[in-house]
Amino acid sequence: MLNKDYIVGLVDGEGSFTAYIINPSEVISRKRRVKAEPKFCLKLIEKDKDILYALKKFFGCGNVYFQKDSRKNHQNCYRYEVTKRRDLENIIIPFFQSNSPRLLSKKKDFVLFCEIIREIKKGNHLNREGLIKIYNLKKQMH
Repeated sequence: MLNKDYIVGLVDGEGSFTAYIINPSEVISRKRRVKAEPKFCLKLIEKDKDILYALKKFFGCGNVYFQKDSRKNHQNCYRYEVTKRRDLENIIIPFFQSNSPRLLSKKKDFVLFCEIIREIKKGNHLNREGLIKIYNLKKQMH
């Protein structure tokens, strides 16, 4: 059912390359221990969740989560997420380097995503200067 072109199109429309980066300027104490957390994800309405399970099988990594939405005129959704850095580096990034997103905004986010992961891999998220650089990269994402 899934082929490379279908996956690229699906990600162009419904996917994201993103990262949670703690704001290095905030002095607020946080319970969250992670300072930088890159994530590849795709969200679809509940009736299309089988596609997300097929993606999980295709890539051989990640998880599918239920996402309840109680807002009026909104449907419950499911979300496919890959957060393990090893899987992002060895599976997700190589796939999209070979099968580039077609939308310019998605391409830009992917390039920034790769740069954020390179900085994290170097350990730059563990020092203030590096975290500021990573945070500024994140701010450029869609």
